[in-house]
Amino acid sequence: MQTERLPPTLEGLARAARLLADGRTVAMPTETVYGLAGDARNGLAVARIFEAKGRPAFNPLIVHLPDLDSARRIAVFDPEAEALAMAFWPGALTLVLPLRAESGIAPLVSAGLPTVAVRVPAHPAAQALLRRFGGPLAAPSANASGRISPTSADHVLDPEGGLSGRIAAVLDAGPCPVGVESTIIGWPGGQATLLRPGGIPAEAIEAALGRRLARHEPDPGGPSAPGQLASHYAPKATLRLNAATPRQGETHITFGQPGRFSLSEHGDLTEAAANLFEMLRRADREGKPIAVAPIPEHGLGTAINDRLRRAAAPRP
Repeated sequence: MQTERLPPTLEGLARAARLLADGRTVAMPTETVYGLAGDARNGLAVARIFEAKGRPAFNPLIVHLPDLDSARRIAVFDPEAEALAMAFWPGALTLVLPLRAESGIAPLVSAGLPTVAVRVPAHPAAQALLRRFGGPLAAPSANASGRISPTSADHVLDPEGGLSGRIAAVLDAGPCPVGVESTIIGWPGGQATLLRPGGIPAEAIEAALGRRLARHEPDPGGPSAPGQLASHYAPKATLRLNAATPRQGETHITFGQPGRFSLSEHGDLTEAAANLFEMLRRADREGKPIAVAPIPEHGLGTAINDRLRRAAAPRP
């Protein structure tokens, strides 16, 4: 299969929407990372997402929608969920909520769970495609399962860990400005819980709620939300974390200082998040073990460290 590279023009969006309507898969930009989109109501289209990525079928997907009204049609919102949606949508926040029986969402999207993960992306190209397509799109990151997430169309089409020849098209709207996946909030046991740190700091969500979030404990029965696998976002090389200085033969990813592979020379966590996956890719091309400098564990640093710990975890 030849993967088309489409511009975010009226013609490119129309072509992408036609492919999606035909049950095909299209990589689309969001403000976080590129997602591999398929019609969330079409079981075959959703199966093609799993097939292209090599993604375990027990790992649920995020459903992308153009607005809150659309999300209400497939998920049940309580007052706290409504408040977070009003505060942060469109944006890098995913909510895991009870799935409506009449939602029409293919069962494979929710991995058999009674909940569904929903998000309203802010990226103008994603918004344009969702409105042109006219339906919900299931869209995990557009990369081979477990590999480094893509923040550009070139990453999606990368021969190493990309999806060239395995998907119908990629809508190329340049690099993603946030650079790490969305923050995921759910209500297991009725308590607002941080299921995955991401592009919106937990502190901002806690400020909107007026109370602390509970923290997720791994479920031995499998993921309750996307992005919870222990080994994920991984380069081919091994990773050593919290490395202030490299050992001989290591490629060093720095933070707060200059370097060939600096996440942010000035110690800016927003810049570091946007650069994370690109720097992992560049360092991996050196063909040596990778050492990563310490990253502060607050704000977007929490999401960066989450991705780094999963990238460094033992491979299955």
